[in-house]
Amino acid sequence: MTVATVDASTDNGSVHISLSGEIDLANASTVDEQIHAAVSGQPTAVSVDLTNLTYMDSVGIKLLFDLVSLLQESDIPLEIIAPFGAPTRRLIEFSGLDSLVTLNPACN
Repeated sequence: MTVATVDASTDNGSVHISLSGEIDLANASTVDEQIHAAVSGQPTAVSVDLTNLTYMDSVGIKLLFDLVSLLQESDIPLEIIAPFGAPTRRLIEFSGLDSLVTLNPACN
């Protein structure tokens, strides 16, 4: 069974979500529910840290595109944190998601 962990915290209206482990079809719906629960309070900004995410397939990228759409409806900016050279960063760049979000190499 594939395992992914979703940790979320809030700071002055901003929501920071850290994803770790692996996201695929086996756990995507659970990860999606946890992400939506984290942003349900109308945050002022959202960041998603993929630094500790070791694997994400196309369903994981779809989750991020869906999050972008949800946040854009309320004009909430999304930052994705993914290290240079990481497979998750390359997937984001290949998919074109980087044109819709702020993509940073490391968490501040």
